[in-house]
Amino acid sequence: MSTKEGIVKYQCEYTPGPALPVAQISELNAWRKLMVISGLIGQDANRYGGYGFGNISRRLDDIDLADRLHPFVITGTQTGDKADLSPNDYVVVTACYPAENRLVAAGPVAPSSESLTHGAVYALDSHILWVVHAHSPEIWHNAAALGVPMTADVPYGTPEMAAEVRRLFVESDLAQKRIFGMAGHEDGVVTYGATAEAAGFAMLTYLVRALQLQERKS
Repeated sequence: MSTKEGIVKYQCEYTPGPALPVAQISELNAWRKLMVISGLIGQDANRYGGYGFGNISRRLDDIDLADRLHPFVITGTQTGDKADLSPNDYVVVTACYPAENRLVAAGPVAPSSESLTHGAVYALDSHILWVVHAHSPEIWHNAAALGVPMTADVPYGTPEMAAEVRRLFVESDLAQKRIFGMAGHEDGVVTYGATAEAAGFAMLTYLVRALQLQERKS
């Protein structure tokens, strides 16, 4: 089971570049802060070998592209330990090729290790504009009771994970629930939506439901 966040497994054509303007990352940063406060994104010496966990991204376009190569901005690698991020902690993924295990990125920092999975989610539907990848033991361990679709036990940030995301979108009720768990990535949960509120509140809603389940069991 892969638990080490921050280990980049894909081929990345990364070009150092300038940071995005504050206005383009302010909403993203605010929602990341909320996820950090909720314990869904961050870094803890007692969790996952001390590696950072979770990230958030948003698409930079809102049009329907035939090639589905939507550019998106995502938190950079090794930023999980920071409570607050600056524009220098975000990077733009200009193209993502999950089947080829490859992406292209530019910015002041290299992209997160989960960028390939984010790209696979954006490729599902042109209406998806936000993706949240969190780590929630509460949701993950109660996925069956909560009805959360789960991928097969495959490593995160790989073509296999991207293929599993596509499979769930076709074969399960993922399109309606906008949440899935990663069986091969301990506590890994992903939500998405057309807005930050849709993606963020989906994660928080399932966390509340999971906490309620745990209360009933105790």
